[in-house]
Amino acid sequence: MAQPDSKKIFFENLSGAGKAIAVLTSGGDAQGMNAAVRAVVRMGIYVGAKVYFIHEGYQGMVDGGDNIEEATWESVSSMLQIGGTVIGSARCKEFRTHEGRLKAALNLVQHGITNLCVIGGDGSLTGANLFREEWSGLLTELVEQGAIEEESVQKYSALHIVGMVGSIDNDFCGTDMTIGTDSALHRIIEVVDAIMTTAQSHQRTFVLEVMGRHCGYLALVSALACGADWVLIPEMPPEDGWEDKMCQKLFANRAGMKRLNIIIIAEGAIDQNNRPITTDYVKDLVVKNLGFDTRVTILGHVQRGGTPSAFDRILASRMGVEAVLALLETTANTPACVVSLSGNQSVRLPLMECVQMTQAVQKAMDEKRFEDAVKLRGRSFQNNLRTYKLLAHRKPESDLPVSNFNVAVLNVGAPAAGMNAAVRSAVRVGISQGHKMFAVSDGFEGFSKGQIKEVKWSDVGGWTGQGGSLLGTKRTLPAKYVEKIAEQMKKHNINALLVVGGFEALESLLQLYDARRSFEEFCIPMCILPATISNNVPGTDLSIGADTALNAIVETCDRIKQSASGTKRRVFIIETMGGYCGYLASVGGLASGADAVYIYEEPFDIRDLQANVEHLTEKMKTSIQRGLVLRNENSNDNYTTDFIYQLYSEEGKGVFDCRKNVLGHMQQGGAPSPFDRNFGTKISAKAMQWITNKLQETFRQGRVFANTEDTCCLLGMRRRALVFQPVVQLKDETDFVHRIPKEQWWLKLRPLMKILAKYKTSYDVSDYGILEHVVGSRPKELDAAVAM
Repeated sequence: MAQPDSKKIFFENLSGAGKAIAVLTSGGDAQGMNAAVRAVVRMGIYVGAKVYFIHEGYQGMVDGGDNIEEATWESVSSMLQIGGTVIGSARCKEFRTHEGRLKAALNLVQHGITNLCVIGGDGSLTGANLFREEWSGLLTELVEQGAIEEESVQKYSALHIVGMVGSIDNDFCGTDMTIGTDSALHRIIEVVDAIMTTAQSHQRTFVLEVMGRHCGYLALVSALACGADWVLIPEMPPEDGWEDKMCQKLFANRAGMKRLNIIIIAEGAIDQNNRPITTDYVKDLVVKNLGFDTRVTILGHVQRGGTPSAFDRILASRMGVEAVLALLETTANTPACVVSLSGNQSVRLPLMECVQMTQAVQKAMDEKRFEDAVKLRGRSFQNNLRTYKLLAHRKPESDLPVSNFNVAVLNVGAPAAGMNAAVRSAVRVGISQGHKMFAVSDGFEGFSKGQIKEVKWSDVGGWTGQGGSLLGTKRTLPAKYVEKIAEQMKKHNINALLVVGGFEALESLLQLYDARRSFEEFCIPMCILPATISNNVPGTDLSIGADTALNAIVETCDRIKQSASGTKRRVFIIETMGGYCGYLASVGGLASGADAVYIYEEPFDIRDLQANVEHLTEKMKTSIQRGLVLRNENSNDNYTTDFIYQLYSEEGKGVFDCRKNVLGHMQQGGAPSPFDRNFGTKISAKAMQWITNKLQETFRQGRVFANTEDTCCLLGMRRRALVFQPVVQLKDETDFVHRIPKEQWWLKLRPLMKILAKYKTSYDVSDYGILEHVVGSRPKELDAAVAM
């Protein structure tokens, strides 16, 4: 939520006039780095600063010359969809020496650069901080050598550093997600999904090695996302005798009619004695002990390549803008900071605090303090590991608690990718807590007809990667079936209800909450998991399925723009789904580099349309070859997609021509993204734990009786935390006519999109500017970070 108006600072009050900012990418490359570079350049130019590229990382800074080049607005066009880094990245031994840093300092002073934006890993950021600490001494040496004048020491007295972490390994402490990690997970999951089809055909076991020499994040999260049978990571080596346990698990799964096995290994996986565990060792183990047909696949650098995901583009764009704001606000006493992600919010943390904690992880692993290493990785990592263990390893029946509670799970509303992952997680967590789990087909309509059956652990195997809703889902609300639903609940003795769905799920639980007055069957714990591509559910910043839809939009926009390469100037008008909610259009527009986005929440008229056309026409005349305009389907009754297409076609005559495309239901289909698989899995596990607690609290005299507000909740991501909110309290936050929340956090991203498209606008920075500390930056309740 926004801070009070009295604390608002508007962007036009900030001035970068006279400042020079340089941006470099160092160390390895990561998808999304180009989006960060683009954001830094355009935001820097927007505030009046000079912005420079430093090509080839620190090597380019040491070598100087053409490696330090002033950037223009146009020089970062068409960069968003390109993987890697277009300004180059290189390891630089010379920068590690005092002489190398002296050369680098001279090159920066000659260009008047005292603000550095460094995109890299912990090594690159540590080097930047050392450079900053030595800066005044380096300038003094340069004066003594006669390389610079005395007044230069006064003029360029302090070097300011802001870092952004670009690393596919997600191995940097202090941020929930590093730039490139989500894209790497996309590459891994694409390969795993493809491998699973061939493995199933031949009843094979596949051993996959993924990157992560010192960090098991990619291995752990991809194992969670595909339901792997076993995972091996450096932070938590398996206990002695793991070989026999793994083989027993593989054999049991195969005996349970599972036709394939997947084992995922981080390249840095070790045993309790710090000895490497290799893919060949695991393969030979499986072949020798079980005789299974086993193959090895090493993914290698394919994980670093390819197009950045929508998540990485948005993350990098937000971080790039925040980095420029941080540089504008620095003083001589401001410590070097790193821009991080906490939950759904950008934060600034002291760079060296993050580096020291990252190094502490490795030290803990070297000293075999593996539990400490996992804790130091942060809450998101801990929760991933806990959830994986909960879902992948079934306890023997004799070890399960006996709760005698029956829990039903159903899907409501339109299908959304990730629903099946949420159902699988609910079923398995519920069973592990001793409940009987029941699946309801076809939503509340199916509930009224008695389409209810008990589901076992193995019944939901392989569901994680399936799109749509395997249970079946309908938009029908329960009000007209309430009596029949009550009968079915009594018949099956349903003690708790988990509803996975969109706006209809909220309306449904409000109706069932009201029905408690007439039917005691509804006096049970009930919980909603928001799942809709529109992301229009009050009480949550993000919904299951929205990330997959965003990726579909961004991929299509990339292809559409590419179709115009080599042709004359062209503008594309794209219609997205979302009802009255402009989330998909706005955030999709930010991720795909749109020139304009029309949504219901931000009213527009013919003058706005005309101004946009004129703005785009000017850009077309001077630089860009392709334009992109997105329109949310219900943004305006009269200014339809056809109307906007015809207007742009007419007004652009002689400068550009137009094409239109309605994306339609392709946004709703497809396999769920890694984000949606893991978000659905983790919030579902948390919801089941909440249900278990509520069942125990409300069980009195042999029955469950729950009639308070806090027993009928929605579980949502709010800024930095997962929060259970009573549905009746969400009424005041809801516009029921248009089926949207009254306040939507992502509207703050719209000025950012406009700035990056070269519009003059104000940017509210009231949520920014506070330097936090690593340990204190995350609230206790955040045990399942938004960043998977």
